[in-house]
Amino acid sequence: MSRLSSVRLPAVAGTFYPKKRAKLRRLVLRQLAAAVNDSYGTEDPPPPKALVVPHAGYVYSGLIAASAYRLLTALRSRISRVVLLGPAHFHPLAGIAVHTADAFRTPLGDVLLDDELRQMALGLVQVLALDSPHEGEHSLEVQLPFLQQVLDRFTLLPLVVGRASPDEVAEVLEAVWGGDETLILISTDLSHYHDYDTACELDAATCAAVESCDHESIADDHACGARALRGMLEVARRRKLTVTTLELRNSGDTAGDRASVVGYGAWHIG
Repeated sequence: MSRLSSVRLPAVAGTFYPKKRAKLRRLVLRQLAAAVNDSYGTEDPPPPKALVVPHAGYVYSGLIAASAYRLLTALRSRISRVVLLGPAHFHPLAGIAVHTADAFRTPLGDVLLDDELRQMALGLVQVLALDSPHEGEHSLEVQLPFLQQVLDRFTLLPLVVGRASPDEVAEVLEAVWGGDETLILISTDLSHYHDYDTACELDAATCAAVESCDHESIADDHACGARALRGMLEVARRRKLTVTTLELRNSGDTAGDRASVVGYGAWHIG
């Protein structure tokens, strides 16, 4: 491979997930093997066009994310493009930011950015070529080791979503929708820092809204990636896609402390 002129280095390796290549690979494989998903019973699920996955540290949400990623193993040679959207946690942002780098790096290697898709996205006024919202942002980065494990060669369009309407996000998704080779990935956690019972109630309501593509019922404090999620659900509604819940849990289920929890869900859209 030719020398890359610009690489976005990992920001949360060693905190959200292991920094050492071998340890990270073992953890991802272990979580993929342990993930439970009986949403489709004994039937093979249809190939997803999109997945919704959480983005906390792997000890908290890795198993929930793995319940979605394990569906991609049968598609590892078919999917060659991933459009990944997540929230801007740290940088105020009007619109949607795409990184200008040639690749994103993880301990498992480099993921090349898809310049053709990037230029298509930049043809829309709400999309900006802007690196700062990506620096330190974990919502996209933590998805990459899972993708690197379950897919063969793929390119990436990384989009950090700030203040953008469902129609603005939907317009971007439609522009880069592609065919069977393209996977849409929405990165979001659910409610934050409620007690366990309150979180379960709030997240169940959000889950029902996701399943029915009712984006208007998902407020910003119901999901930190609500803006990307609302746009995806608007496209799913227009295209008459089916949304199936794969997992719905919270950190009280995975990490023990139930006094103040963060909610996680995974959904299949196809």
